[in-house]
Amino acid sequence: MTTMTPIPNTPANSLANPLLDFADLPQFASITPEHVAGAMDQLLKDADQALETVTAADFPAMWRDIAQVLDVATERLGRAWGAVSHLNSVADTPELRAAYNAELPRVTEFWTRLGADERLYAKYKAIDAATLNPEQAQAHKNALRNFVLGGAELTGTAKTRYAEIQERQAALSQQFSENALDATDAYAYFASAEELQGVPDDVTQAARAAAQAEGKDGYKLTLKMPCYLPVMQFAKPSDVREKLYRAYVTRASDQAPAEAAKFDNSALIREILALRQEEAQLLGFQNFGEVSVVPKMAESPEQVVRFLRDLAQKARPYAEQDVAELRAFAAEHLGLSDPQAWDWPYVSEKLKEAKYAFSEQAVKQYFTAPRVLAGLFKIIETLFEVSIRPDTAPVWHPAVEFYRIERSTASGPVLVGQFYLDQPARTGKRGGAWMDDVRARWLRPDNGQLQTPAAHLVCNFAQGVEGKPALLTHDDVITLFHEFGHGLHHMLTQVNERDVSGISGVEWDAVELPSQFMENFCWEWEVLKHMTAHVDTGEPLPRELFDKMLAAKNFQSGMQTLRQIEFALFDMLLHTEHDPKQDFMPLLDLVRAEVAVLQPPAFSRTAHTFSHIFAGGYAAGYYSYKWAEVLSADAYAAFEETATDAGHSIETGRQYRQAILEAGGSRSAMASFKAFRGREPSLDALLRHQGMAPQS
Repeated sequence: MTTMTPIPNTPANSLANPLLDFADLPQFASITPEHVAGAMDQLLKDADQALETVTAADFPAMWRDIAQVLDVATERLGRAWGAVSHLNSVADTPELRAAYNAELPRVTEFWTRLGADERLYAKYKAIDAATLNPEQAQAHKNALRNFVLGGAELTGTAKTRYAEIQERQAALSQQFSENALDATDAYAYFASAEELQGVPDDVTQAARAAAQAEGKDGYKLTLKMPCYLPVMQFAKPSDVREKLYRAYVTRASDQAPAEAAKFDNSALIREILALRQEEAQLLGFQNFGEVSVVPKMAESPEQVVRFLRDLAQKARPYAEQDVAELRAFAAEHLGLSDPQAWDWPYVSEKLKEAKYAFSEQAVKQYFTAPRVLAGLFKIIETLFEVSIRPDTAPVWHPAVEFYRIERSTASGPVLVGQFYLDQPARTGKRGGAWMDDVRARWLRPDNGQLQTPAAHLVCNFAQGVEGKPALLTHDDVITLFHEFGHGLHHMLTQVNERDVSGISGVEWDAVELPSQFMENFCWEWEVLKHMTAHVDTGEPLPRELFDKMLAAKNFQSGMQTLRQIEFALFDMLLHTEHDPKQDFMPLLDLVRAEVAVLQPPAFSRTAHTFSHIFAGGYAAGYYSYKWAEVLSADAYAAFEETATDAGHSIETGRQYRQAILEAGGSRSAMASFKAFRGREPSLDALLRHQGMAPQS
């Protein structure tokens, strides 16, 4: 039998290179671009050595033995590379980008080779399933499936080509992401005070400060969401809205100005699609859509397309009513007989104000970031029986906060998980919001100790101005709750097997269930009243204003549903019916003609910044948002059914935590859902929550 030598917990040279220090959390404050290459040299060497060790003929085909050598080495590689990738997303610099891109091919090559190693595949197939506990059995089942999808059954030139495809795709996706970020960061328009009539004071103050910081007159407008969206919603002059709209929807495309041509993602998209099609055929599938659904709840691309078209059919009458109402209001009250694409956000905001007698700007004054966070923590602590406490750890920016989640026991508080919270938008930080793991819960096979999970929670909110706390829109609040849902799924798990703990191993089209579930609490008075305080007066949100918000909750829900279906259907058809050699824009036009009730102008190029599918893991999987929304709405209905005047049932919260959050990926998502609801999910709750239930 081969002698197993567990890798020491903290390499001797970790003091010189913080990326090699695994004693606790990443040393973000100490990591520099110069550390990246040296760390990857060491960790890739260790991982390669571990792979050779466990694939030796005399190494036992035992789950724990393999984990003790190979999983320990690859987990360290994953954690270190994860820290570098994270910094590349939230603190991008030319030096860090260069270091990241230099190592990306090597890291990609290793993971591709690992997933396609026929020796390792044979070793896993030789493991006696009867020796595994249920968590290990699920992880083993997933591993065998992933070996097939990773090309382990390919041979000769096909195997070589598969590896080349993976490496090239990684480089292309990274370039796509960089182009989208750089195109966004590169744009600036210095507006006059007249052009910003109607724009909220905090937005204009931030724009003025940004201009002054560059020694320029006027107000600096950017395509970052905290600036772009309020200008589109509130600016009275149509020309400034048109200017920003054109810049936003042509980012990273062939329709952008000549000086931005270097950011054009057109060729990257075509090559990515061609490589995915080639990969699918190498693996024996007709298209990439078929590959994508193998590890998901959906049984086939056809089932997904049927689901999307069925939902679109149900939503269309409501969307058509939304548009008719918008057009009538624009003509009668705003003098716009033929609104253009850049007018719709403005018209929508004015209609909402007229119809429900409140504005997003009025609401925002009550949602200060610290107060919202306190309210969010309160609902989490109450329903899921945990405590959230401030903590300290090295961070990458002064705005980043760090917390620990604890559970009370008879012997005192026990650490459950930890998380970093990075809320404000800034230059060099990728747009959007996301949760990512720092490390997973794992009963470590090398030292027998329980490793607790840690997560990144990243948003892009406006920063506070003039010494006041940051103000969040209600949509921002929903986003924060959404990402915390992902975080709770990762951190509250009680599974000890790393590959199926938390979000690991959860079907991709079910992974949004906990995140979308949390959004529902943003519409509850008992929750909101604890998380609001006017920025100037400290007064809580008036019940009258909340009632107006609630009345407006499903404002344009038909249009919004069709918008998501448009993205999802385009994504799936792009990866099933589209010929990569052909231009993809005609397909997008066809999908819009089928689904959309408002057609964008011909110059719109939203696909060119569709990072979810070209750089974010959602390829042929964007439908997951709507698919999981069915699950989350039905799960939340359980809380509605058991609520009393005193609030939500703690028992229901406990059942949800145990059946969904704690179980992680240790069983199928459908099994977890049934364990909670006692039946399969129904579409009814989603339609009801969004105001699209059939009238009886």
